[in-house]
Amino acid sequence: MLSQILRLAGGSKSGRRSHEPRGGAFAFAGSLTGLSSAPALPARAATMPAVDRPLIGVVVALLLLGTVMVYSASISLADSPRYNVTPTHFLMRHLLSIGVAFCAAAIAFQIPVAVWQRIAPYVFVGAFALLVVVLVPGVGKGVNGAKRWIALGFLNLQPSELMKVACVLYAANFTVRKQDFMNHFAKGFLPMAFVMGALGVLLLLQPDLGAFGVIVAISMGILFLGGVNGRLFAGISAALASVFVLVIWLSPWRRERIFAYLDPWSEGNALGKAYQLSHSLIAFGRGEWFGVGLGGSVEKLHYLPEAHTDFILAVLGEELGLVGVMTVVVLFYWLIKRSFEIGRQAIALERTFAGLVAQGVGLWIGVQTFINVGVATGLLPTKGLTLPLMSYGGSALLSTLVAIAILLRIDRENRVLMRGGRV
Repeated sequence: MLSQILRLAGGSKSGRRSHEPRGGAFAFAGSLTGLSSAPALPARAATMPAVDRPLIGVVVALLLLGTVMVYSASISLADSPRYNVTPTHFLMRHLLSIGVAFCAAAIAFQIPVAVWQRIAPYVFVGAFALLVVVLVPGVGKGVNGAKRWIALGFLNLQPSELMKVACVLYAANFTVRKQDFMNHFAKGFLPMAFVMGALGVLLLLQPDLGAFGVIVAISMGILFLGGVNGRLFAGISAALASVFVLVIWLSPWRRERIFAYLDPWSEGNALGKAYQLSHSLIAFGRGEWFGVGLGGSVEKLHYLPEAHTDFILAVLGEELGLVGVMTVVVLFYWLIKRSFEIGRQAIALERTFAGLVAQGVGLWIGVQTFINVGVATGLLPTKGLTLPLMSYGGSALLSTLVAIAILLRIDRENRVLMRGGRV
């Protein structure tokens, strides 16, 4: 399979995109990201390691901390008749998911960026087809009223997670191909708007408004970094915000969540729509500065629903305190910052597609982390989004580690070019 993918690259051996912009609209994005002029290559390029070891270290640290917290948050679920599992059930499945994700990431790392650029539309079409398949009666698996998974035996595949990777690749590819039309609404934005609209329909049928919001943020962010007209971007953003408000207002249960978020401590809300939020806040309050100790959480004892998935940060905050939470935040900050640095470096080397993909990965992880942390701490209304690299969930780990592998591949090719080699 890998050899067939590599053959799609055709005659492209340089790893540079075939439609590099020579200036114009992309100069606007370059100035926004600190690239008004290409920086000089560092003299120590010849001694640089082949891979970004600190980046790998941060990712491994988040995975290890997440694994510990998944075990801690899920061990009490063995007492629940709803699950009827052993105390290590979720830990073993989480470790299996990490193993599968690492295998997929290893394959993704071997694929040159030039190939990713060529196959981006096909990856997107494949992910789109899976979003259709999950809605087919008898195929999609429903949990808590949502139909978002395809059962594969050892793994429940969630197509919306795979779409995030596909969207990063497709939006970067689209921006490169349409570079000359970034100031034109009909040619520069309308095609992407049509695609996002079709995605929105499929995701809202599941329903999965959170994933749709992240995907829209990825697409719009990459278009902005790619040099879309500022006024056009502002107008489109306002229109999208209006659409999201309308969707929430027309959905009674989503509207009730918003009202509950505004007053989570009233009796009706604390026992109803704000139940998760109120218990999440209690967990953070119990943790104080240094936590109650690893394994000592009370909220995970069937008080806080989905403690090992969407609200894993609340259990971490209760057991490891503010110090533990801030450690996680700093690790994510470093990861996101490094993603943008790799992207800027790629753009300086005239590898625009690679640069936009790297920054798109940073946008994705940054937006999803912000939403998850915001929901858990009560800054945002409750929404079901996992914490990247840490929450329980095989599809989320798979897609995130594949994205990190592509990021590492971009960085590796940057290093090869900086040494004067070819990719």
